[in-house]
Amino acid sequence: MSLIRRSVEALKGYTPGEQPIDPAIVKLNTNENPYAPSPKVAEALRGITLSGLSRYPDPMCVALRKRLAELHGCSLEQVFVGNGSDEVLALCTRAFVENDGTIGFFNPSYSLYNVLAEIRDVGQHAVSLNDDFSWPIDAAVVELTDDPGCSLFFFTNPNAPTGRLCPREDVRRFCAGFGGVVVVDEAYVDFSSEDCASLALELDNVLVARTFSKSYSLAGLRLGYAIGAPALIEALYKIKDSYNVDGIAQVLGLAAVTDQGWMKDNAARVVATRERLCAALEHLGFRVCPSQANFLWVEPPAMEAKEMFDALRAHRILVRYFPGERTGRFLRITVGTDDHIDRLLSVVNTLCSGV
Repeated sequence: MSLIRRSVEALKGYTPGEQPIDPAIVKLNTNENPYAPSPKVAEALRGITLSGLSRYPDPMCVALRKRLAELHGCSLEQVFVGNGSDEVLALCTRAFVENDGTIGFFNPSYSLYNVLAEIRDVGQHAVSLNDDFSWPIDAAVVELTDDPGCSLFFFTNPNAPTGRLCPREDVRRFCAGFGGVVVVDEAYVDFSSEDCASLALELDNVLVARTFSKSYSLAGLRLGYAIGAPALIEALYKIKDSYNVDGIAQVLGLAAVTDQGWMKDNAARVVATRERLCAALEHLGFRVCPSQANFLWVEPPAMEAKEMFDALRAHRILVRYFPGERTGRFLRITVGTDDHIDRLLSVVNTLCSGV
């Protein structure tokens, strides 16, 4: 008899983006923010003492939750804080899905979703996006109605890896038509023109998940949160680890979220570079999916995506390539600093000229 659960033995696991050690490599593969966090984070870090680390952190993250509740105009009972938004997603699969149930998501989307379903050893219902990577909202609701076991749906908006933004009213229509819990995963929302936070405060079956990894430049901290109906938030708190968010993360997260001006300026800087990169790649003949995230989803001209991925790597530039029928013709390029983008464009121009 195997010592490992059969479903775990068969599990492939999530494949994270490469994290190179060499600082000379241009890293445009994991959607991190290229700029440092708010100076208030550095100030808060300096205030952390060694003696404070001998105590357990606040298990309910009250100070941070209060600030997030103020930010979103909701009550403390409507905010959950987790060890990255990935923990929020994982807890949702445990709180809202029966052992014989199903987890739904669009395809293509965040590749962790199907892994979370496999970890839970439950069914998966992937709803295909349209050919242009837009959302078949009404058809999706009809399709999911025929799957009564699907009690949780992950709706990434803006989507990953495409970067497209689904209009709020279309998301609302989907949430109203779906019978289970909808988690609107807004990891990239601060780079977009609108959000769906209001839906989480209006509809009893909606959670909005956010992360500090992108617009707050705190990917190394592992901090995320969700807002929604008190009953859904209470369910997450029932099953979380005792002290799921460490004390340092709580202090630095509070400092970061307090400095909204810095975060918005940071996001605007990334958006400006994104638009410049989009225009330059379109000029070179790339097909560029409309993005409201901190990355672009692009199809190279006259060269296979995998070939360009390898060529860029040879020039010490990392982007992301996802093999597959829907994704294999595209590359995902994180928006880096202007210097990084200049270097990328110089190499890409040479590669395209040589085809």
